[in-house]
Amino acid sequence: METLMDKVHQTPLKQSTTLNYLTNANVYLKLENLQKTGSFKLRGAMNKILSLSDQEVKRGVLAASAGNHAQGVALAASLRGIKSTIYMPRHTPLAKVAATRGYGAEAVLAGETYHESYHLATEEMHQSGSTFVHAFDDDRVIAGQGTIALEMLQQNSQLNVIFVPIGGGGLISGIALGVKANNPSIKVIGVQASGASAAYQRFKGQKMKSLLPISTIADGILVKEPGIKTFPIIEKYVDDIVTVTEEEIAHAILFMLEREKMLVEGAGAAALAAILYKKAPIEQKKVGCIISGGNVDPVKMQTYQEISQSKRVSNL
Repeated sequence: METLMDKVHQTPLKQSTTLNYLTNANVYLKLENLQKTGSFKLRGAMNKILSLSDQEVKRGVLAASAGNHAQGVALAASLRGIKSTIYMPRHTPLAKVAATRGYGAEAVLAGETYHESYHLATEEMHQSGSTFVHAFDDDRVIAGQGTIALEMLQQNSQLNVIFVPIGGGGLISGIALGVKANNPSIKVIGVQASGASAAYQRFKGQKMKSLLPISTIADGILVKEPGIKTFPIIEKYVDDIVTVTEEEIAHAILFMLEREKMLVEGAGAAALAAILYKKAPIEQKKVGCIISGGNVDPVKMQTYQEISQSKRVSNL
């Protein structure tokens, strides 16, 4: 954790009176949307890039990402003076591409999906010998994300349960390892979008529906399957995984905007949605909630509003 202390922000752990009232719990929001680059992803990318040898630095780094990981790798590489190349899907919002380039990376728009971009990036890795910085399936990336748990427990050691969004599983793996090493009695609950719930299905022993298309407004956790490294950690250390609907995610985004005056992205609002809609027992408990990022494509706000209208918390 000391390695990252002067490179990343220690983000606030904030309470919301309205949220406490609605849930009959003490909820603490870990605001990683206020992290540099607007998301927790900088932590893992920075930890990985700081660990590279001089020889690896000379060869540069490669990554694939549709947004937050790209910006984290770009900034971390720039701060260490390393050339970075990020493969991004062709339809990535221009604001995310511009931000990635603004942090000093070469952004290559190639592939229709993240998975296509990922395969193209790994092909270049084999040709160039550059170091690949995986978005979640890497021990040092996982360890970097785990610094969030250590910060939270320093800020409030009395937490009973922590809700964490899951895409590929890097964030929840790091948090679960950090939490259980410090206090095994704290429960760690993963949250997935119901339209992209591969980790949930595997965790619950359901047959994987891998051939079905996946879709969610929470594009930061729109992942077809959890990582090879991350899932065994999830299986061993995570207490439960729940899912939230598109309406619930959209409502959580608008809740943060209306009540907290903060714009958070779909993935960043997923854990909050699980708390608002009481997907696990939380009454009278001290509840941690990871707000993982705030990089919203502004053109989507109207869509979120329309989706959320179909499901509102009655006493809001």
